[in-house]
Amino acid sequence: MNQTAATQMTGAIRIVVITGSVRPGNYTNMAAALVLDELSRHSKVSVDEIDPAVLRLPPPGTYPPSSDMTQLQKRVEQATGVILATPEYNGSFSSVMKHVIETLGAPSPLMGKPVALLGVAGGTIGAVKSLEHLRSVVAHVGGIVLPLPISVANVQRVFDSEGRCLDQRAEQLIRSVATNLLKYIEQNVCPRVTLEQLLRDDGSPPKIVSV
Repeated sequence: MNQTAATQMTGAIRIVVITGSVRPGNYTNMAAALVLDELSRHSKVSVDEIDPAVLRLPPPGTYPPSSDMTQLQKRVEQATGVILATPEYNGSFSSVMKHVIETLGAPSPLMGKPVALLGVAGGTIGAVKSLEHLRSVVAHVGGIVLPLPISVANVQRVFDSEGRCLDQRAEQLIRSVATNLLKYIEQNVCPRVTLEQLLRDDGSPPKIVSV
């Protein structure tokens, strides 16, 4: 049984949030902070925030792998679900996010996991291109990309310099990244896992995790 199944059986949901910008005071982390805050409101949810800025991640394929590379792979492997947040750079998602995905190796620990996407951009059309590209890559490595990725346009108008959100509608949409992922897990992952437990164990009624 994989770590995701074991986690569900203990009644805990583990969400990994990975941000794709290492610039000081970046808007991606500001948006991700709202997602993290929303996740913190659910008592049975464990959150693991991964900030590539504090990790030593040499080029993929480098041997021997660094301890940070190994830990990154392990942390994602143990997740029930994953949230990826990226800025849009040059019409695509960031090289930082690409590096993280490559560092996860193959087969990717994203395989078979629900993945929610969040993108921010300074332009009026938002992070549409970056999210399209990121969706394609995550699906290619086997992740289950959830529908309705959230794109934040004109992000410099949405947050002030202190990271406070100035747009209530945008805040609701950003927070929905967390709630949509938890809803998917509750409806699709938990019942499947507890049914497996029922079949493996003594036939007692399955325990459905609520969030």
